Amino acid sequence: MNTISLHHTLPRVFRDRTDIRSDIWQQDVVFERGHLYLIEAASGTGKSSLCSYLIGYRDDYLGTMAFDGRDIREFCTYDWTQLRQRSLSIVFQELRVFPELTAWENVQVKNQLTQFKSDAEIAQWFEMLGIADKRTTKLGHLSYGQQQRVALMRALCQPFDFLLADEPVSHLDSDNSRVMAEVMMAEAQRQGAGVIITSIGHHMDLPYEKVFKL
Repeated sequence: MNTISLHHTLPRVFRDRTDIRSDIWQQDVVFERGHLYLIEAASGTGKSSLCSYLIGYRDDYLGTMAFDGRDIREFCTYDWTQLRQRSLSIVFQELRVFPELTAWENVQVKNQLTQFKSDAEIAQWFEMLGIADKRTTKLGHLSYGQQQRVALMRALCQPFDFLLADEPVSHLDSDNSRVMAEVMMAEAQRQGAGVIITSIGHHMDLPYEKVFKL
């Protein structure tokens, strides 16, 4: 997949609002593979809704969203399954991790399905992200910032054309944010993928090619 395009898209719940001032909603927008984007938003402006639309979890919007020119409303369950396996990966704002599993097991939940990364590569990520000593700790016992790092590693354990990261460093300090950004961008560049990051204020310090105000 090379492009994600939005044409006059708007969450249905906003349909009666007359005060929408957005670079995304009700606009024509194209995200291209291999490029880096930041979407800045105030709370309640539809940031996480946008991610849910793009990953196919919700369709309560007006207008059109298309992947390589094909309206995503046309996709069947099989289409979405293939896209999530091969083209789209996401770091959810709410993480959607398994607190009863260890940090290592949470990453392996994805990697055992994809067989995309070696144990050595994943172990190196744990080292780089400063949580190597937490590999055997149940995720429910880790801080939210540590859980965010685990969620990122899990998202990177698959092929993707686009990575969506919804407030991925909201609970991290600047040093940990920088390392997380390095790990994420190294993998995205290796795959030639596009990266779309959302933020309500605190975001990774990266050379964004375009910044949108939601």
